[in-house]
Amino acid sequence: MDTTCFSESIYNLIPIDWKEPPQPPRYISIFKTSVKEDMQKNKTAMKTMGPPKVEVPSPKDFLKKHSKEKTLPPQKKFDRNEPKKPPVPLRTEHPVMGIQSEKNFINTNAADVIMGVAKKPKPIYVDKRTGDKHDLETSGLVPKYINKKDYGVTPEYICKRNEEVRKAQEEYDNYIQENLRKAAMKRLSDEEREAVLQGLKKNWEEVHKEFQSLSVFIDSIPKKIRKQKLEEEMKQLEHDIGVIEKHKIIYIANKK
Repeated sequence: MDTTCFSESIYNLIPIDWKEPPQPPRYISIFKTSVKEDMQKNKTAMKTMGPPKVEVPSPKDFLKKHSKEKTLPPQKKFDRNEPKKPPVPLRTEHPVMGIQSEKNFINTNAADVIMGVAKKPKPIYVDKRTGDKHDLETSGLVPKYINKKDYGVTPEYICKRNEEVRKAQEEYDNYIQENLRKAAMKRLSDEEREAVLQGLKKNWEEVHKEFQSLSVFIDSIPKKIRKQKLEEEMKQLEHDIGVIEKHKIIYIANKK
């Protein structure tokens, strides 16, 4: 086969002076330097990995044989004539214990018990048949608070408060009396107040009786108006009765 026909290749079609187009410049952030500086500020030198270079030991300081073994103290020469430890005391020997005294503790203790005051038993109480014992003093059954000097005496702050209330009430009464003189108002007596109250109750009963006499079916405008009027009258009378019952002192203006 003749190879001359295959000498022409697809790569031969590319012109010889062809050059690759230049690549666009790589993007570089304008904050690159500031970010590096911030990272360097927060870092600590040799924090995790240690220094970059470690001093190498000298070749003369190599590990020698038996260098790590403990050294024993120097051996002492045995001497038979060296004094020995003191012997163990005999069974019949009694050592001196503490400070010796000529005081007779038996007689002293007996005298203290004879001359001393007998100790009183602690007061207790039993609240169950099984014999459960409790302290009597903290139970509240002992009247120890009524024996105090200030028991039953009104505290000072309450006396002060009562005095302030009394003064305030006195000032208010004086103010009311002055206004009553200026306005020429009259105070209702207990008999007049009771008469007014009974009259209002009687009027309410009459209106209520009239209200109950209304027809069951309210099917016309006049009936509705009548019912609303009676309800308003009853409501007003109930309000007046409540005001008079609530206030025992009532003033009215004098007629000129």
